[in-house]
Amino acid sequence: MSLLQIEGLGIDFGGLRAVNDVSFSLKAGEIVSVIGPNGAGKTTLFNMISGVYLPGRGKVMLDGEDVTRLSPHLLARRGLSRTFQNLQIFHAMTVLENAVVGHHLHERGNILADLLSLPASRRSSRESEESARRLLDRVGLGRAAEQEAGSLSYGALKRLEIARALALKPRVLLLDEPAAGCNAVETEEIDHLIAQMAAEGISILLVEHDMKMVMRISNHIVVLDHGEKIAEGEPAAIARNPRVIEAYLGAQATEANHADG
Repeated sequence: MSLLQIEGLGIDFGGLRAVNDVSFSLKAGEIVSVIGPNGAGKTTLFNMISGVYLPGRGKVMLDGEDVTRLSPHLLARRGLSRTFQNLQIFHAMTVLENAVVGHHLHERGNILADLLSLPASRRSSRESEESARRLLDRVGLGRAAEQEAGSLSYGALKRLEIARALALKPRVLLLDEPAAGCNAVETEEIDHLIAQMAAEGISILLVEHDMKMVMRISNHIVVLDHGEKIAEGEPAAIARNPRVIEAYLGAQATEANHADG
């Protein structure tokens, strides 16, 4: 049974049909990648699924429940979390403090208890810190816990953002270009981390431009072009699909023409 079901999702911006009639599903522990040329509608699709945008058409179903109109924090409570293409890290805070931020939805204290520093509040904070340290170990940043986040490499910051998303205990994790800007070593580290999360049962929905990474780790691939789904299937079939090849070659030709101009 599908954990996440996308049914005919679409949205318009000022008369422009940004995404139209996109459907696919995601099973528990599965890695599904959404690919396509720049401007294909990938991030817009992510924004609809994660509650940032309200879809104009279609549904988002999470474990059989219609969650189309829920805000991001309510989706997070139901087990759907995401990272962003642009890092959402607090650079002046420590790595540990950044990881702790992700636990706020699960803390059992209240404002009064926090203000008075009651035992229950102190215990909840201690548990959050312990959990955050375990997550940092999980993403390979345990030794950097006390460092200022701004001192980390770009790849390490990407892994820190994943750790913070994992603090929300997601069943479905949306990763928006997790390897963008990373070197080959950093990309491989993120590759292994994604595969590990899927092996632990977390469903991964991935937007990524690194096609080698996509082909290596994906169970299933959805291809968008100009907001429309033009192909869907296993990596080997997608790599041979004429419409996919044409979409990417067309995008490359346009870029080359702009460069020549």
